Amino acid sequence: MKIGKILNNNVVVVYEKNEPEKIIMGCGIAFHKKVGDYVDETKVDKVFSLVNQDINLKLQQLLKDIPMEYIEITEKIVEYAKVKASKVLNDFIYITLPDHIHMAILREKEGVSTKNIMLWDIKRFYKDEFEIGLHALKFIEEKFQMKLSEDEAGFIALHIVNAQMDNDYNAIKEIGSVTKLIHQIIKILKYHFHSDFDEESVYFYRFITHLKFFALRVFQKNSNQPDGDEELLALVKSKYKSSYECTMKIKDYIEKAYSYTISEEEKLYLTIHIERIQKENSK
Repeated sequence: MKIGKILNNNVVVVYEKNEPEKIIMGCGIAFHKKVGDYVDETKVDKVFSLVNQDINLKLQQLLKDIPMEYIEITEKIVEYAKVKASKVLNDFIYITLPDHIHMAILREKEGVSTKNIMLWDIKRFYKDEFEIGLHALKFIEEKFQMKLSEDEAGFIALHIVNAQMDNDYNAIKEIGSVTKLIHQIIKILKYHFHSDFDEESVYFYRFITHLKFFALRVFQKNSNQPDGDEELLALVKSKYKSSYECTMKIKDYIEKAYSYTISEEEKLYLTIHIERIQKENSK
């Protein structure tokens, strides 16, 4: 592999025929090297082969500005999320997360704490991602001998959420809106049934998971869903009358607040989820 660009002593960009350019990392990999020299492959620690050119260029810029260990800790967190929590993450997390961790460490050194005003909601609605965030804090403490607060676990969780959203790099801006909509739907649910729900139950967890992706479709105005089985919907309407009435209240709210028309398929899924958590709650 020939060096095409030297970013610093530890990071180079290589170009190979008929292949996307790669970012190669390794301690001292560019020391006493120049463009056109071959990479000493015994020094290679990490290879990034990013097809998306925009991400590639942003990562190159980031690697010029922050120490390599922040990329390494990000890789460890991402690997944990992929293997232990079965999360599929887009490559943009290699830009956003190391930059965030770098700034969090700098703030901690300066004695500046940042409160995460969404922490309660993150714990409630993004439990899996928050668990990843807590594990990330352990990795960070092991590497940097610095203990960060739960607020930072929440921020890391949001980066994980963002990285699951179909390469939509601005999706993190929508998370607050998504959470607000989920809050409102749960409020409609509680008022309709005059009851609280067991938010630790598996049925409630599945409902929240469904709502997260449903809310994204609302904000992205993506209503391209099939109308579904009309006979099944008619059966569900008849069998689960109260749950369907609740679904229609949700439909009316979303149409009024967001100018979004819920498909028949979505009404079916919402009704089934609502019926399950209501039935579980009645036991």
